[in-house]
Amino acid sequence: MSTIKFEQFSVMSVQYVQHSLAYYLDSMVRCGIRNVDFWGGVPHYNRMSYSTAAEAEQRLKQIRRNIDDRGLHVVVYTPETLSYPFSYASPEKAVRNSTIRYMEAAMEDAEILGTNQVFLNTGCGLRDLPREESWKRCVESIRTLCEKAESRGIEMIIEQLQPYESNLLVSREDMTRMLREVDSPALNVCVDVVAMEVMGETLRDQYDRFRDHIRLIHYCDGDPSGHSILGTGNLPLKEYIDILEENDFTGYLSLEINDSIYWMDPHDSIQKSVDYIHNELGL
Repeated sequence: MSTIKFEQFSVMSVQYVQHSLAYYLDSMVRCGIRNVDFWGGVPHYNRMSYSTAAEAEQRLKQIRRNIDDRGLHVVVYTPETLSYPFSYASPEKAVRNSTIRYMEAAMEDAEILGTNQVFLNTGCGLRDLPREESWKRCVESIRTLCEKAESRGIEMIIEQLQPYESNLLVSREDMTRMLREVDSPALNVCVDVVAMEVMGETLRDQYDRFRDHIRLIHYCDGDPSGHSILGTGNLPLKEYIDILEENDFTGYLSLEINDSIYWMDPHDSIQKSVDYIHNELGL
């Protein structure tokens, strides 16, 4: 009997960036998904759209009611930080500080949404500056953020990126160094299977190194790049499930079917992926 259950799958709402939040939530109900990976970005919700914390809280409570009314629940909050105007590694302290303040607010938002898991990545250091300088600034920012997370009981979950996205945390070795230098129990790992495969790494590699830190899987297909509908690429999707079962994984697998080719009809991309989970993976 499989120890990985369909109930462990969630869907990151960024795929629905050209649709309303209500459309995304209704799509989850239609697909039988109950777990929300809530992406914090326009047009769904972005903290920076509100002039006060009270206004943001009012909007989030409304969103929470809409989620609860559909029998859904948020398992991780993924505020947008990959690009403008955020940077943990900027040479400008004001930019780094504003990014930290934004992520502190994201912790508050996560609590209102009903989760203690907040997602982050390093973003990219300026490529025309020495990487090591950017790395040190990034570590300092994330360490500061994790200190704040510890005091709130928040778990920060960090992923590696692809080299075209970042010149910072893009490999298993980078992740090892980040965990060591930040040195916080609040910092844990998301394995993005695409970023992993691009670097020629395997899920077994990840478990050999990060066994006690892996909390979330970004699960999708690819070649190996891309974040494609399950069953349309050449990634070993069944093998991933087998490895997760071998390691008694009890976290969530977030369907990050995040490619602009699916933006016009995101529901179809998720429904096809759900069908694959049922029909090919037997979950």
